[in-house]
Amino acid sequence: MAFQSAVHHHEAPFFSRVLHAIGHMFVAIGESNPRLKRVEALQRLSDAELAEKGLRREDIVRHVFQDLFYV
Repeated sequence: MAFQSAVHHHEAPFFSRVLHAIGHMFVAIGESNPRLKRVEALQRLSDAELAEKGLRREDIVRHVFQDLFYV
């Protein structure tokens, strides 16, 4: 004997879709930040290339955001 069921997935409620859209907006804003792009570019460098620039890998974020945060 075989059973078959049809499950109907309802669309998410309006409020949930709005929160989801807002979340995506904040992610897009964060990812478009030029400082984040600079951090990513520096992280792609080898340790030797970072050393030539006078940086250590663990200091990249501090270096890029040094004018905003005192750490």
